[in-house]
Amino acid sequence: MSDKPVVVYGASGYTGRLVCEYLREYNVPFVAAGRNEEKLADSMASHVPGIETADYEIQTVEHSVDALTSLFDGAKVVLNTVGPFSKHGPEVVEACLASGAHYTDTTGEQDWLITCDEKYGADFAAAGLLLSPGIAQMYTTGEIAAQLCLETPGLDTLDVAVFWGGSPTIASTRTILVNAATSKAHFLQQNEYVEFDPDQGLVPLVVPGQHELALSLPWGGTSHPVWFKHDPRVANCKAQGGVFNAALMNGVPQIVAGALEATKDMSEEERDEALTATAAQVMNEMPPRENPRLNKSLDSVYASGPLGRAHCVIHGNSNYKQTGLLQAYAAYSLLQQPPHRTGFASGCQAFGHRELLGTLRSFGLVAEPVLTVQA
Repeated sequence: MSDKPVVVYGASGYTGRLVCEYLREYNVPFVAAGRNEEKLADSMASHVPGIETADYEIQTVEHSVDALTSLFDGAKVVLNTVGPFSKHGPEVVEACLASGAHYTDTTGEQDWLITCDEKYGADFAAAGLLLSPGIAQMYTTGEIAAQLCLETPGLDTLDVAVFWGGSPTIASTRTILVNAATSKAHFLQQNEYVEFDPDQGLVPLVVPGQHELALSLPWGGTSHPVWFKHDPRVANCKAQGGVFNAALMNGVPQIVAGALEATKDMSEEERDEALTATAAQVMNEMPPRENPRLNKSLDSVYASGPLGRAHCVIHGNSNYKQTGLLQAYAAYSLLQQPPHRTGFASGCQAFGHRELLGTLRSFGLVAEPVLTVQA
């Protein structure tokens, strides 16, 4: 138990550090929590600028419902960065519910979002708590673009593309492999989940602002179809994306296919160990701190309906910093007022898409959206 109102679980990871950095900028007291005290202390001291001015403490905890419930007791918000979330998320969500804390995470694992929606959403709503997985650049910034398009009535179909410059972190790489090995990717068609063709492979997409086509994947289906399944304005939603680095994108399907083939006959424990080892071969060190001149992001959404169209593009930079800021703002907001919606909800549904856009703009992480409407 702590007297700090916010717990960052997984604070020593790449994203967790950035969450702590922005909590410090918002002057929000927090607990930096994880399994390894030495790693947590080093991460705070060496990788969180200005940490000497933050109001925080370090706490270690085992990954169990009882231990996490005890840690979260007294906290109002838990920001979870420990993935793969389909594997490690249930204990954190159940501990939040037991301790009465709002829950957010940075996931893009579609199966985990569906689990949160269908298994835990009603219980969180009944308790007056927010359950908001997937607050991160690769999902929330694109959702902001989608919500801007949907301000035009009569549009019921969303075509979402998300791209960024850089490479995934160690944890993201492992999550990608585990998610590919254990779950299917879906898009939304007439308000029903439809599975992507698993043999689809890379799909070239037109990227606004450049002549060269970019390569994309369903990327697990992403969060968008799950969030918009409960939006009466939207019947269809498909999302794809990737990194601007074509060589890296070309290698992803081969890496995933090789991992799936190598682990198809293994037990769950053996598979997880093998996938972790494969992920380490792909990415075994923390990426450098983002450079806004190199680590660019682009979110593009085409929205259409029988008689209208809209297109929104949001150019940005530093996608992991966007994630850290969005998480910190979620906590900052929840400490001051109730969310727009309790239970299962996206970042935009909980806090407002224009509020989140203003936050990203005020920290210089995204440009003014380019919105074109034909209605």
